[in-house]
Amino acid sequence: MDVDDGDPSDLARLLRWEDSGGGWRVAAVGNGSLTLSLVTCDGGEEMAVLTSAEPALLEHVGGRRRHP
Repeated sequence: MDVDDGDPSDLARLLRWEDSGGGWRVAAVGNGSLTLSLVTCDGGEEMAVLTSAEPALLEHVGGRRRHP
């Protein structure tokens, strides 16, 4: 997954993934952080893992366990 378009924020990376049709599942919840499994839209194959404690990303995910 190429995610280097000038905005280094984890939320920007996740939004680009969602905008390209990818999904995600919460893989782990830590002390103020989340680990997301970034999956394909067609079969749910894991393509990457994103771990973040970025407040904006945590707010975006909220209480959801997956997208879509």
